[in-house]
Amino acid sequence: MGIVDKVSNKIQDLKGRGKETWGRAAGDRDLEIEGKADQVKAAVKDVGETVKEAGTKAKRIGNP
Repeated sequence: MGIVDKVSNKIQDLKGRGKETWGRAAGDRDLEIEGKADQVKAAVKDVGETVKEAGTKAKRIGNP
């Protein structure tokens, strides 16, 4: 996983946390749900990048 991807995913996660918190404080259920969705998207991207990285490492091990 590249550093740019890690930072981008973390930023999306933090934005999601902010939306969720602001939505809860303001009583805006839609904003709260949108924030949770942003957090899930960031987590899914992290998993995808981790799988991609594992595949790259496996290739290196298999082809010295």
